[in-house]
Amino acid sequence: MIKSMTAFARAENTQDKLTAVIDIRSYNSKFLDIALHIPQKYMCLEDRIKRLVSDSLERGRIEIRAQIIDVSEAAEAFGVNEPKADAYYNALIQLKNRLNIDTEIPLDIMANVAGIIKPLENTSDIEGCWAVVKDCTSNALDELCLMRQKEGDFIAGDIAGRLDYIEKTAGQIAKKSDELLPLYKDRLRERIQALTKGLVELDTGRIAQEAAFLADRSDISEEIARVASHINQFRSIMDSNESSGRKLIFLLQEFNREFNTMGSKTGSADAAYMIVDIKAELEKIREQLQNVE
Repeated sequence: MIKSMTAFARAENTQDKLTAVIDIRSYNSKFLDIALHIPQKYMCLEDRIKRLVSDSLERGRIEIRAQIIDVSEAAEAFGVNEPKADAYYNALIQLKNRLNIDTEIPLDIMANVAGIIKPLENTSDIEGCWAVVKDCTSNALDELCLMRQKEGDFIAGDIAGRLDYIEKTAGQIAKKSDELLPLYKDRLRERIQALTKGLVELDTGRIAQEAAFLADRSDISEEIARVASHINQFRSIMDSNESSGRKLIFLLQEFNREFNTMGSKTGSADAAYMIVDIKAELEKIREQLQNVE
């Protein structure tokens, strides 16, 4: 079953006084590449979030932006960096003594020094926070997968139509190939008559032999059979539940080899034109597959 790699999802989850908001964007990529943006104080959840993503997705550039909003009293707590406060106070005392200044050290001087008073990280209930973030991330991933599937269904429908055209046209090419033997006989007869100007009696048996030789060199029945097999395999992979993008791209290369061989072997101008049309369809399929997981 085909899934697109391009999608977007957003989910929000609130429990008690903690809110998690998860935005996920998915882009094309050969591999699974996860970029997570999360507040520094919650970096301990990074590996858990990435594991959730890797359990749901196999390929794509996945950009996640996580917002975690805690409005509890514990989240607003502040503390004092006592070693830094002591060191700064002692430095001020030393400066007073050096300059013979007899004055009190105001509290606001101490409080305004960066890093002395700082917000406390509330890590006591990290498991409770993870429960909220996990549910939110899972909901966002479910929505993302649904969007990827819908886009994948559209891509699958487009590819299926092009496969039908290729299958039909390959059958027409096979018919053109079957008509080559009488065509080669006529061509040989015309060329010999043109070269000898009708002065030499034509050996119909030899002409038939040479025409059969040329037709054998131009035989594309094996390539037609392999194309039919590739089409069946292509459809089977598209209908499977596994990630199919890489397999289909590889199989598409096999398609191109078969039609390149046909183009070099066939002596029918009509067949050659049809092969060009098919290769144009294969290129359109290749462009679609760049977006398939």
